[in-house]
Amino acid sequence: MFKPKDSSQSEYEFVSIDELVPDLHLLRLIDKYINFSFLLEKVRPFYSDDNGRPSDPLVLFKMMFIGYLYGIRSERQLEREIRMNVAYRWFLGLKFKDPVPHHSTISWNRQHRFKDTNIFQEIFDEIVLQAMNHKMVGGRVLFTDSTHLKANANKHKFTKEEVEVETCEYFEELNKAVEEDRLKHGKKPLKEKEEVKETKEIRVSTTDSECGFMSRENKQEMFCYLDHRTTDMKFNIITDVYVTPGNVHDSVPYLNRLDRQVQRFGFKVEAVALDSGYLTSPICKGLSDREIFGVIAHRRFHPTTGLFPKWKFTYDKEGDLYVCLNNQELPYKTTTREGYREYKSDSKKCESCPLLSQCTRSKNKVKVVTRHVWEEHKEKVRINRLSKSGKMLYKFRKEKIERSFADSKELHGLRYCRLRGLKNVSEQALLTAACQNIKKIATHLARLEKVCCNSLG
Repeated sequence: MFKPKDSSQSEYEFVSIDELVPDLHLLRLIDKYINFSFLLEKVRPFYSDDNGRPSDPLVLFKMMFIGYLYGIRSERQLEREIRMNVAYRWFLGLKFKDPVPHHSTISWNRQHRFKDTNIFQEIFDEIVLQAMNHKMVGGRVLFTDSTHLKANANKHKFTKEEVEVETCEYFEELNKAVEEDRLKHGKKPLKEKEEVKETKEIRVSTTDSECGFMSRENKQEMFCYLDHRTTDMKFNIITDVYVTPGNVHDSVPYLNRLDRQVQRFGFKVEAVALDSGYLTSPICKGLSDREIFGVIAHRRFHPTTGLFPKWKFTYDKEGDLYVCLNNQELPYKTTTREGYREYKSDSKKCESCPLLSQCTRSKNKVKVVTRHVWEEHKEKVRINRLSKSGKMLYKFRKEKIERSFADSKELHGLRYCRLRGLKNVSEQALLTAACQNIKKIATHLARLEKVCCNSLG
């Protein structure tokens, strides 16, 4: 029977807000299994006890968590969504008629109350500690990679500036290794080099001066930031997040961030798996010094067309020399300031060599092969990669870290930077990662409780 329903939009009903939120709703699980009480102690120093209007910082941060959990990019939109969504109101402890905090409260606190503080890093760390308390973090096998986050900046609006090239952190250690190597080979110490500050020209965005211009092969050119992230093998909990400008190489902050996790969380790291961007001599040596089993993807080098690649020359460790394809020896000659040993052939023997045209094009007919003073550590990593354990670990790397990035971009709005400035982008990256961890902890504990209940009854 055709009978249109009468409008009931103006009718009153007695209903509990708790009844309207499903038992298995994500926010209900988070409210049950995540302890947010630490937030009050963390932010207490930033509030006055007896001055100003009363404020509940827990509601403020829960609002931000909702935004990052559901990928709501605008704080204005977040306010509107909370006003209409029953589950959001329930999670915040708001009644139907309670006013929703104004969106400007979040931005004001960011720009004033929490400016130049480490509050977002501390929140992230506390969530990791909760995961550890639930035995969801092993701290033995870690995966690290970085992904670019498109900056909130027009790539066509920039100026060009000359900036100083920063000295590498391992510079002093490398100098010491070079001097020891030269002394070992009976060479005189290098003369002290006059300090000449190198400069390079970079593009600086006029919209967001703290981002960096990324120009890589097979990548879109853009102003961006890099999100350097580490995940744990056990449950893929994110254990570290660190944001740099987009023109900083992946490998630069790695060892420092690894040490921070060991110090902050007490990890006993046994193995790490990394992408090819981390295959540098300093990182390989750093992993060796820390007695960590490093697995790093192979980086394809493109030798000069028509010439033999370096791997065609065999290194004799006992004799400290290279042997070419014509069985001629290339003995050690010197160690450069940059940390490379040079092995040179005998030009008299090379002149009559039938392979000369495929070996070198130098006018003096001398073939030079270089080897870094820390090369043995890199070779050790290559052996690790080819081992059975290494192949298994690298396979897990793709499943763990790549999936973590994919979830953050597809589900939590981390594909683009909502805010400008390194601190603000760090906030976005840290809270997004914290929300991913929160979601994992809550769903895992709910699943665990269900299994226990089924087994008991």
